Parts: sequence; structure tokens; C-alpha cells
Amino acid sequence: MRLRVGFDAKEQVVPQRQLELICPLPAGASAPQRLGAFPWALNREALSAAKPRPSAWGSAWLLLQETGDSLDLQEFCDLVYGSTEPVQLSACWLALVGEQHWFRWKQGSVQARSLEELKPLRRARRRQAIAEAAERQWHRLLKQREPIETSTCSALQLERLELLKQVASGRLELEQLPDGMRQSLSQLHLGQERSQVRHLLVDLGQWDPHQLVSLEGTVWSSGFSQELLQEAERIEQEASQEQPCDAGRVDLTGQRCVTIDDADTRDIDDGLAIETTAAGTTRIWIHIADPGRLIGAGSPLDLEARKRGSSLYLAKGNVPMFPNNLSTGVFSLRAGQRTAAWSTWAELNDDGSLAAFGVQRSWVKPIYRLSYEDADELIELAPPQDRDLADLEALLNRRRDWRLDQGALQMDLPEGRIRCRDGEAQLEVTEPSSSRQMVAEAMILAGAVTAELAKERELPLPFRSQLPADLPSKAELDALPDGAVRFAAIKRCLSRGLMGTKPAAHFSLGLPAYVQATSPIRRYGDLLVQRQFAAESPLSEEQLQELVNEVDGVIREGIGIAREDQRHWQQVWFEGQKGKQWRAQFLRWLRPQDNLGLVRIDELAMDLAAECPSGSDPGDALLLRVQTVDSLRDQLRLSASNS
Repeated sequence: MRLRVGFDAKEQVVPQRQLELICPLPAGASAPQRLGAFPWALNREALSAAKPRPSAWGSAWLLLQETGDSLDLQEFCDLVYGSTEPVQLSACWLALVGEQHWFRWKQGSVQARSLEELKPLRRARRRQAIAEAAERQWHRLLKQREPIETSTCSALQLERLELLKQVASGRLELEQLPDGMRQSLSQLHLGQERSQVRHLLVDLGQWDPHQLVSLEGTVWSSGFSQELLQEAERIEQEASQEQPCDAGRVDLTGQRCVTIDDADTRDIDDGLAIETTAAGTTRIWIHIADPGRLIGAGSPLDLEARKRGSSLYLAKGNVPMFPNNLSTGVFSLRAGQRTAAWSTWAELNDDGSLAAFGVQRSWVKPIYRLSYEDADELIELAPPQDRDLADLEALLNRRRDWRLDQGALQMDLPEGRIRCRDGEAQLEVTEPSSSRQMVAEAMILAGAVTAELAKERELPLPFRSQLPADLPSKAELDALPDGAVRFAAIKRCLSRGLMGTKPAAHFSLGLPAYVQATSPIRRYGDLLVQRQFAAESPLSEEQLQELVNEVDGVIREGIGIAREDQRHWQQVWFEGQKGKQWRAQFLRWLRPQDNLGLVRIDELAMDLAAECPSGSDPGDALLLRVQTVDSLRDQLRLSASNS
């Protein structure tokens, strides 16, 4: 049946079985086009005014409940109103089919419900009212987007906030939220992206805008257990006691050993010294911390360090592989402190190749600690009473020249990194100074000596290698601007480093074999190297490879976390740079079909991806600006134009 329905008289096809006769037309009257026309004259205001009064409604229920009678609509309306006008019939019918629980309306008949029926209905109604009020309160809380005190939240709100946090962290998908929550988010246009939920939680004061999602639930996020901290305290107290491995140590505490590191570094792995031997030769010493003296293989702290694989370096600071009281205390090569070490020594030929070398356990006592800035000054001034660093630099420069002759690559550039200082993102640029290059060369030398000794002893170690690369020709490289542009052309040809238990050449270092061995406080693999040298029965290649594979997996996880952390803080930093522009240099294309290229911003000492003008060539000068940045969405789009 086609009818005009509602006050707007919209045409609608309605099955006849769904129709109920409320008020018949007077005899001879034709059907009106609207409810507001004669004979009904109905409108919203009239129906609202005619709504049954609670007292009349209650009286009708008492009467019908006592008599048990059933009434048709006309009779029931007359009982409630004392009249049966169309507007009263309509209001009465609307009340009966609405959210009331006093009467049962079925097939045109009204019957009062019993008290036994009303009790559960009332309870359900109350529960529904409470639930609806809770939904309104929840919706209001989300809509206001103001910080909330969780102590004032209901259990339901706390539960829902926790679910939103799980969505924000990636542990739960938006589609897995309860229907009511998804509906609330949808009404506020928040149910499409995970980042929208993060923005909401930040506004509510329930989410740290710098919370690192990939760090959650990892071994680095939970800190050290109370048992491990107690074990670390025990080890610290026993550090001064004689250990079995101390008997064969060489006392080198008389050397003028110095440590060089960043000013804020506290876990100092290495120190340097220079010595003239009785035979008149000059010997370079590289002293490396010896945590294995106090940390036994398979001990609780060793197993924890193996789970971590390395210290984790984040913008806010490092998350150490060992508890702080050990890594910055008894393990660390602190100035004026007699400390256990593994000491690598090397003598060089005139061309920088190795003439003699060795490794031994020792005692060392650094005379002072230098920052890189302090060391640069001593190298430059070379005071007569303290020429050690200047002489060391000259020797290690000779060694670097030898490696370059072997095909090593040197691509030193300033490096920009974002740090979090006092809650703010700050750019820090590290220059490739004389002291930094000297220390880096000393560490490479120590790794080369360790690898050569392992080859002589046929000792399995976690060797690092790199396959030869097919680099651009000299003419092609000479045609490119020196520095970042030329380096970018070289880097794209290099393969990833490899790790194995047999020695192999390392292309970019120009070495026949190489092992990382200078950071046992910060890298578990370096501790393994020391253990292999110290062991009466070293691990076999198969045993070592299994252990290396285990550690390598967690190290890669840590690298991924550190990269996400740096990317986030870059985005935070760029959020504060809107409207600024930087001069940049085009390096190479990443995805030319999307106009995505790699550019170098010398002012920031960073290589970054940016949308670049089509047809850009390496070395082209560009002007860079921020197009879009949102650290909670993990979004940074940079746009470069011709300058």
C-alpha cells in the first residue's frame, strides 16, 4: 500500500500488515494529503501537549491490573483522557508503542503488565538508562579533548582508555574495538587511522607524544629486574677482589693512557697510549674494557646482555646493555682508577702496514679523560711536555694512508643528529675532527689486529666482511662535485656488511680481515671476542655461529628501534621549523617516478628524502622546505625546488 507518511507527507510503500487503525475518517470525508489537515489537524506541538500525564497513566494501570481487562485503543484512550479526539488517540498510541513498560500493546489490544513482569523490565530499563548515560559521558569526554584525571574515571572509561592505548601502540586494530567505541570514534571522525587515536590520547593526557611504539614490550623497555640489579651490586662489591683471570695480567698502569669520548659519555670502553720500547720501536696501545672478568658466560647478567645484544642509543639517552653501576662504574676505564683491560698493541712499518702486534690481559690506569674537543686542542698544539696525542695521530694517519692504498674508502662528512634535551628536540652536528678520525682509526686497527691473531690461531670469531663493489670509474666520480654528491654515488654501489665465523676481506675498510672488538660494555659480540681469546676450549664455528645468529636478530631489532626514534625526533624538530627554508644539494634519485630524491642539507648535516624537480641532476642546487609534518602520524614530507 502506498501512503503519505509523517508530518512531511513523504510517499512510502508500507506492507498492510504493519498498519494499525488509530482513528477512522468521519463518514463521507476524503483522505487528506497531510496529517495537519482536516479532520486530524495533527502537528508535533499538539501531540507533545497531548502526551498522557503520568498520574492518568498510573491510574489506568492500577485499574486494568486489578480487573485484568483488555481494552481496545478507543476504550483505553477514553480511560486515560476521558475523551477520544484524534490527537488524544494518536498520543496514546505513540505512548503505547514507545519505550513504556506498564502495558502490553498487541493486535490493537491494551493489557496491563503484572508486577512480576514489571520488575525485570524496570531493572533492564535502569540498566539501559545507566548504559546510555555512560555512553553520553564517554562521548562528551572524547569530544572535549581535554586532559582527564584517571582517578575520576569509571571502570568502563578506564577499560576503554586502555583499549585506545592498545590501538595507538599497534597491539589492537581499530576493527577489533567494541561496536560502541567504534561508533563514538566514528561520530567524532576519529575511526579511520591509528594516528588519529594517538592525537586524541595526547589531548586527553593519556599518551606521551614521544612514546616509541616499537620499544614497547621489548627487553629494553622493562629495565633490569630487581634480581639483576642486586646481582650487579654484588659484582660491584666484589670487583676489587682477586679473580682467577687476574694472575696473568700485565701491569700497564704506568703508561700515560688517556680516554677520549663525547663529553656526556659515562661508559668508557677504550683508552689509548703510545710507548717507545726497549728496542727503540714505537708501539701503539689500545686498551679495551674487560667486563668478562666479572661477568661469567651463562650468568644471569650475561644472559640479559645476550638478550639485548647491545646498548640502545636513543635521542633521550642510551639504554645500557649492563646495569649502570657496572657499565659506568667498575667496567669503565675511569681516569685515576686501576681497571682490568684487554690491551691490543701494534707496531707499524714505514708504509703503515703491521710490523708486529699482540693482545694481552692487563691492568691500566688512565691518567685523564678527554673530550674530543680537548683532544683536538692537544693534537693541534702538541705541547712539548705532552706530545703523545700528536704522535699517535701521526702514526694512525700513516695507518689510514696504508688502508687507502689497499682500496679503503674514506667518506667523512659532518653528521647531524636530533637529540632530546630537557624535553626539546635539538640539532647536534658532529664534525669529523682530528681526534675523532684518530680514535676511529685506532678502533679499526684493534679490529684488524684481533682478526690477524685469530687467523694465526685458527680461532672462530664473529668476523665482519664486505664484498667488493663495482664502483663508478674515476672519470665518472671526478665529474661529480666532491663530498656528499660523490659519496652518494659510491655508497649506492656498496653491499651490506656480512658476519661469519671465518675471516674474509672487508672492502670499504681495505682490510683482509676485520672484527669489531672495542666495545664489550656496549656490544655483546665484542664480549664474545674476548671470551674466545680467553677460553681454554673456545666455541666451535657451529656453536659460535648459532650464538651470533641469536644476537644478530636482537641487534637488528635495536637498530630498527633507534632508527624509528631518530625519525620521530627529526619530525618533532621539523614541526618547530615550519616556514623555514634550507639550501640543499641533489644527490641522487630514490624513486624518480614519484619525483622522490635524496638531498644533502649542509646546514643540518643530513641526507634526507624529498620531492625534487623532475630532471634534477647530482649536484644541482635546491631550496628545501617542509611540506607536511606530523610526528604522531609518522609523517614528514619535504619539498625541494630549484634555487
